[in-house]
Amino acid sequence: MTYCVGLLLKEGMVLLSDTRTNAGLDNISTYRKMFVFETPGERVITIMTAGSLSVTQTAMARMRDIVDDPDSTEATSILKAPTMLRVAEIIGKLLSEVRAEIADKLSMGQGASASLIVAGQRAGGDMRMFLIYPEGNFIEATEDTPFLQIGEHKYGKPILDRVVTPQTSLKDAQKAVLLSMDSTLRSNLSVGMPLDLAVIRKDACALTERRRIEAGDPVFLKMSEAWSHALRDGFSKIEI
Repeated sequence: MTYCVGLLLKEGMVLLSDTRTNAGLDNISTYRKMFVFETPGERVITIMTAGSLSVTQTAMARMRDIVDDPDSTEATSILKAPTMLRVAEIIGKLLSEVRAEIADKLSMGQGASASLIVAGQRAGGDMRMFLIYPEGNFIEATEDTPFLQIGEHKYGKPILDRVVTPQTSLKDAQKAVLLSMDSTLRSNLSVGMPLDLAVIRKDACALTERRRIEAGDPVFLKMSEAWSHALRDGFSKIEI
């Protein structure tokens, strides 16, 4: 399984994904689940993936081939599409096609499913973020719901519900997604380190920050310990 989360804010976007993929407790691997396509200054598109590894890897490989094809057009390439809405439509169609192809090849009634978070901005357009379902349809982050999650989202959702608004700063947003991930890591063994973090400042049309957080990262460990202490302290002060 996996956990990916994206925040759409007034100042920009913050995205975080884990890298654990498992097919049983004795078959655990690390695979990147965050993919970036950009023409710095003109557009940036970040895709995070959850679900069947065969579906997501195939979809991302085909997407890369299309982007690299000199004969690609606005109708096929996310780096040439005129709007972020069109980007979501292109990716949704590709995901649906790949999912159907792989499902047809599987035996014994097995299914193949995957979902994606697509976030980005093109010059002259607004920042937009979409959650794309396996069937290719999608929903969009809004001011009322400024974050999207895929994978094992239930453990990390409470803190986002309580602290994240469109006015949240990029610094606080990074703290929020990391604590959301920390809660998930503690409660679900199918989500694991290392983590990939990306920040896209509004109108930069390029990645502002990107880093990988390895297991044992001192900053992440300090934050995790401080959060645990704050929760225990707060719990002890509540009277019933």
